[in-house]
Amino acid sequence: MRVTIDRDLCVGHGLCYMLAPDVFHDDDEGYGQVTDDGPVAADRVEGARRAAGSCPERAITLITATATATATAD
Repeated sequence: MRVTIDRDLCVGHGLCYMLAPDVFHDDDEGYGQVTDDGPVAADRVEGARRAAGSCPERAITLITATATATATAD
């Protein structure tokens, strides 16, 4: 799985890097960024999903080998 953040949607709430600091970090302006462009390590997938589902702006997209989906909160 890979993760992206849409800079046009992100407003810098910071939930992604608070919930999954090993997957996301903040840039100089406080907006979320993906830490690594490669695949998310298996032990970090749950954190990435939790962060994506918690993003109020739906700026995080999870990309799997079979499908691409923008996370939605439960």
